[in-house]
Amino acid sequence: MAELRHSSSLGARASNSPMKRDEDASPLIHENVTDDDDHHHARHHFTRDRDRPFWSNLPFFGDDLRFSPCNSRISLILLGIIVLAALISVFSIFHQLNAPYLCKKDGIVLHCPYVKEPASLWENPYSATTSWKPCAERRNGGISDVPPENETTGYIFIHAEGGLNQQRIAICNAVAVAKIMNATLILPVLKQDQIWKDQTKFEDIFDVDHFIDYLKDDVRIVRDIPEWFTDKSELFSSIRRTVKNIPKYAPAQFYMDNVLPRIKEKKIMALKPFVDRLGYDNVPPEINRLRCRVNYHALKFLPEIEQMADLLVSRMRNRTGSSNPYMALHLRFEKGMVGLSFCDFVGTREEKARMAEYRKKEWPRRYKNGSHLWQLALQKRKEGRCPLEPGEVAVILRAMGYPKETQIYVASGQVYGGQNRMAPLRNMFPNLVTKEELTTKEELDGFRKHVTSLAALDFLVCLKSDVFVMTHGGNFAKLIIGARRYMGHRQKSIKPDKGLMSKSFGDPYMGWATFVEDVIVTHQTRTGLPEETFPNYDLWENPLTPCMCKA
Repeated sequence: MAELRHSSSLGARASNSPMKRDEDASPLIHENVTDDDDHHHARHHFTRDRDRPFWSNLPFFGDDLRFSPCNSRISLILLGIIVLAALISVFSIFHQLNAPYLCKKDGIVLHCPYVKEPASLWENPYSATTSWKPCAERRNGGISDVPPENETTGYIFIHAEGGLNQQRIAICNAVAVAKIMNATLILPVLKQDQIWKDQTKFEDIFDVDHFIDYLKDDVRIVRDIPEWFTDKSELFSSIRRTVKNIPKYAPAQFYMDNVLPRIKEKKIMALKPFVDRLGYDNVPPEINRLRCRVNYHALKFLPEIEQMADLLVSRMRNRTGSSNPYMALHLRFEKGMVGLSFCDFVGTREEKARMAEYRKKEWPRRYKNGSHLWQLALQKRKEGRCPLEPGEVAVILRAMGYPKETQIYVASGQVYGGQNRMAPLRNMFPNLVTKEELTTKEELDGFRKHVTSLAALDFLVCLKSDVFVMTHGGNFAKLIIGARRYMGHRQKSIKPDKGLMSKSFGDPYMGWATFVEDVIVTHQTRTGLPEETFPNYDLWENPLTPCMCKA
């Protein structure tokens, strides 16, 4: 049970530990120290000596100094030597701090400026952000290789399913598939699904004119199904007009061999389903680069969404009356996420029973009879596959050094457990706000008619934050971290090591100081810098290889 213990008890764990009680304590615990008489006299004696001027300990400058001519001359000479040595030392230190040092670049020895930056809670070191630059943007004056609309191989049409971020990935993949087959892409439709229940159109969220114009030299894109195709209802309803056998992460060659012939025959085809239907390491590098071009440059939110997000960012940066940094926290602890994770969380017996019934109803195949779920929950927690609870997030952030006064923007749905579950996080970081708390009802009314519009606001405020913290996986966090890497990665994007943290949370003998050290050391390399070791399928989180170049 120690492994699933509520994180709100962790703040006092250092003092309760039998092995660490006297060794290290939480910064929130004050120790009462008493001095015995001997210690008092020793301290008094030390204070008396400390109050004497330092030169009284030097030869010829003691308490019994007698100003004889000989002693006076020797003292002046000695004082001059000390002053000269001090000046030389200061000059040497100043010279070393400002002098260049030798480094190599491409085998050539160069003079490089000496830069030593202090560790920052809010930024990655400048020296670590200058090795890579974005290079997916299409250069001005490039030669277009897109044929006229009537000379392409045909038309493809897709439904972008899921939430806003899954739809975004599907749009990027649709452009890439159209490029592979030299086909014309009909503007994708954002499909309503059972979870989001939203009927948003592409033009309700994204700037269509910019999207089409920016990609005009890459892919032919049209706003609607061509007029000559009269039976529009036939798309997605007729098997003759739908390609349904596309495997997940299909290679480019699959489209050339299996989809392109049908497009040439029928002239217009729908691709269904289209979630994750294009691979990453089995397509040409220029296709992955095109995906980045769509994601980071072609897909822009409507001006009114951008303006509202800028207003939220401005309010976050001025909550203290003067300019202040802020953190964006993507807290994934909604009821659906908790249920789908099949992890065990602290709660009452009645709460656990209700969650078991919910899981049995929503995911009967995975639930079965429920007998295996306890062992499964333990295993998933050890592997770091469980969402972090709000209390666990609070302890991790405090261990990283973020103070109580930190301004935090929370991007989240309705947190499972409500205010009781949020209490540990809010107690340790009281300056938590959501977009609803930053705005008036009237300001948000225009965005409430589309769930994806509200999600877009969260996306932009998180994207522009000084520090972004994710608490669980998902397309939202991946796209945010990937975009921040692409844009320069100076701002920190923290991805907690949930596996290691679960071990620390489950150790009843770990003191606070040891926990702090583990957190800081572990997350030194998890702050959003580009990583060359990432596989290609994490293109959205780490767009390094295909979309960024050596600076």
